[in-house]
Amino acid sequence: MTDHDHQWWLSGDTSRFRPIFADVEEWSKTNPNDTAVIFGDRTWTYAELAADVDAFARALLAAGIAPGDRVATMSTPRPEFLISYLAATSIGAIWQGLNPKYTERELEHVVGDAGPSILFVLGPDLEDGLLDRLESTVVRVGLNSSVVIFGDDPNSQTHDGSRSLIASFLATGNDLPKERLDQARAAVSPDDASILVYTSGTTGAPKGAMVRHSGLSRLAHIQSRRWGIERPRIIINQPINHIGCVGDLCSVSLHARGTLIFTDRFDPAETLELIGTHEVSTLFQIPTQLQMLASHEDFATADLSSLRAVGWGGGALSEKLIDEFRSRGIDVQNTYGLTEVTSSVTYSRQGASNEELNTTVGQPDPQLQLRFLREDGAWDSENGPGEVCVKHPTLMLSYLNLEEKTAEAFTPDGWLRTGDIGELDSNGNLRLVGRTHEMFKSGGYNIYPREVEAVLEALPGVLAAAVVARPDEKFGEVGVAFVQGAPSLDAKVLRNEARKELANFKVPKEIHLGDLPHLPNHKFDKQLLKSRAAQHPLRDTPRTEK
Repeated sequence: MTDHDHQWWLSGDTSRFRPIFADVEEWSKTNPNDTAVIFGDRTWTYAELAADVDAFARALLAAGIAPGDRVATMSTPRPEFLISYLAATSIGAIWQGLNPKYTERELEHVVGDAGPSILFVLGPDLEDGLLDRLESTVVRVGLNSSVVIFGDDPNSQTHDGSRSLIASFLATGNDLPKERLDQARAAVSPDDASILVYTSGTTGAPKGAMVRHSGLSRLAHIQSRRWGIERPRIIINQPINHIGCVGDLCSVSLHARGTLIFTDRFDPAETLELIGTHEVSTLFQIPTQLQMLASHEDFATADLSSLRAVGWGGGALSEKLIDEFRSRGIDVQNTYGLTEVTSSVTYSRQGASNEELNTTVGQPDPQLQLRFLREDGAWDSENGPGEVCVKHPTLMLSYLNLEEKTAEAFTPDGWLRTGDIGELDSNGNLRLVGRTHEMFKSGGYNIYPREVEAVLEALPGVLAAAVVARPDEKFGEVGVAFVQGAPSLDAKVLRNEARKELANFKVPKEIHLGDLPHLPNHKFDKQLLKSRAAQHPLRDTPRTEK
């Protein structure tokens, strides 16, 4: 790609952005025999992947799927999910990922809100009652949706015409004219919604962000260039209902003509083995995953010679862990983004120090407008501090079925409010100090948990920290810290060390030691921690249960 072409990608003009499938289609013609996907013992070339996507898209059209209809897939990270995503979005449908770990309550919300016209479900999970759970949810929320089973379960049976196997479904599109498929794809606009991603819901019921084709396309181009690796080989091991898997891993790699190596779930030992076996060049994970890799007993002896870049987002990585990867000759990069923005807001600069990577999220993408909003609703100085707000034509379209929430997410003049509090340092790096909904007041002072967590994580023996607030009669609220690390950690020592770096009102009144609970996306479950802090107030506990 020429520099002129690259400059166009950086502009605000979205007219030439295209669905991610267009990248697959292009590579299937120019490099048909290149390996696109690996899963277990099976591989797909780009030509084979494009053919499977075509067959799936024809069947969707034969089933009456129209532009804007939702197509849901419940699966672990595996090629079938990728094919359904590419096929649905290529014809103007809106694809939605469902996590097999969803409870009935969670399923009822995301399925009932999205109203998918058709649902695809991974067959091997039938033994866990997944299909029955999904079908009962469909009935409860009043949908008239068909369910299609795919995967490795040969004993799946159809019944009452509402359930079918993937082979039967695909056969329905065999006679669909190619012209019909071409027409459907030609009608897709870059500004249309491409995927529906439900946010984590830490402040209430999850909201369905309508992510545009242009957002995914821009993310794929900018981030693949930031990696600086031609044809990356990358492991896909994150939940399919999150933008990290669909966008940062799959879409970015396909745009760069990479090879996607799927595994049903994240497992540290398996990940280390896959890196050596498949000569993985790029690894993009969240901090807790990288922490689990570096602390695994096989890390020191694992063959990481092919691994050129390790990237992360969604939180901070300690300087100790950053150094673990750098000591193996691996380039390290971090980024900051959110579903509603789609493409990343910031990227770390080349040669960033360990401290810079730990305490900041990099420099803002110069083509994304960025400003800081004060608590009083006025714009702050050029460098903050304040709520990070961004503006670009490729931001999300809206929240599905939530006009008021969509309006609240934007300022009256169109700036997206990220909910993150930050400021630019003297080097132009964005430093995040907390979330607007996580900020709490103790004795009248504003406290941002991320600032406190960073101080704790810098202490010897600490692997990770999470800070939440609990009610307090005297101060209104006080901070409670949950710290994971070496068995020798002492809560009182941690508090005394934290006092050297933090004003007294910021020092947690309680510190609990033990493993931190995680959400399905591997982020810390702060709602559960808040519940624990409120129900079991203890001061400086030596250990807490998982």
